[in-house]
Amino acid sequence: MMTSLFTPYSMAGTPLANRIVMAPMTRSRNPDCIANALTAQYYAQRASAGLIVTEGTPVTPSGQGYVGVPGIWSQAQVAGWKLVTDAVHAAGGRIFAQLWHVGRMSHSSLQPDGGAPLSASAVPVADSPYSQCFINLPDGSAGRAAPTPPRALETAEVEQLVQAFADAAANAIAAGFDGVEIHAANGYLFEQFLNPNVNQRSDRYGGSRENRARFTLEVVDAAIARIGADKVGIRLAPNGFVFDMRPYEDNEATYLYLAGELSARNIAYLHLSDNGTADGQPHAIDEALLAKFRAAFGPTLILTGKMTGERAQRLVDAGLIDLAGFGQPFISNPDLVRRLREGLALTEPDRDTYYGGDAHGYTDYPLADGSPA
Repeated sequence: MMTSLFTPYSMAGTPLANRIVMAPMTRSRNPDCIANALTAQYYAQRASAGLIVTEGTPVTPSGQGYVGVPGIWSQAQVAGWKLVTDAVHAAGGRIFAQLWHVGRMSHSSLQPDGGAPLSASAVPVADSPYSQCFINLPDGSAGRAAPTPPRALETAEVEQLVQAFADAAANAIAAGFDGVEIHAANGYLFEQFLNPNVNQRSDRYGGSRENRARFTLEVVDAAIARIGADKVGIRLAPNGFVFDMRPYEDNEATYLYLAGELSARNIAYLHLSDNGTADGQPHAIDEALLAKFRAAFGPTLILTGKMTGERAQRLVDAGLIDLAGFGQPFISNPDLVRRLREGLALTEPDRDTYYGGDAHGYTDYPLADGSPA
């Protein structure tokens, strides 16, 4: 019988009912880029998670790579998210907003004035069916399209983006969130700075490991200055390969350097994203690497990626992680915490309803006993 996963946990002073995290997942159900009552219902149904991290919410219009994603740069968006945080808190949950900028993983149709997407350097994403944006197609439907080649951010523009993230962090607190998670994983803008295969800059944001990590740490510091370290988390994907993020020699050293710098800042948590390996292995973060992050980072450590109840329990028991993240199982199992605790069967999600659409495949999944969530 599993017990420790379901015991309360204090995360930098934020009390969590258990050690299970609902991981961030894009659902593309907000065509006006504003969270709404349906969004609030979806998250409130899943509020038994110790912590919910929202779908990525772009901090600027240039940060969008997928249609229908709620942003957090305007006051109308803040008001929309307030519906969500109020509903989750009323259901007893805790919720952090994931702050996002996709960088080069965007399309000109999603960019202000139809411009080129922004990135560390003008290095395009290699053409692949696995590296695509989600846009409004000419026939009015939503569908996938290859990213538009990016342009390199000017140094002053990087500085402006640092402030945009700080503003978004303040907006999140105004919207009632318990904190924010900076999305520095999975091939998006921060990884485009960290990875020297993409970052070919010659200013202070390129070259050495420390320079490539500078943008990430400046954003963290700016967010801390605005809302406090205890309300700032970050997501990283060591050994990540998605969206044409190719391996590089000092990958592990880069991420362990970052982990140490983040630990020194005593932020709320480090959330590791494990998307598997380029050659099809299920886990890119093995327990040996996880132990290195545990040693480098003192505050709360979260791991997400093909997680099961058994694996989560083992890693928590071993002291390798503090919290275990579950993504897709939460889509179709709003009462996932209960199902894991009681060993109940899990409902398989309908992949055809992952992105776009309405309540179907979003808020209509039943509880384990068949009753509405």
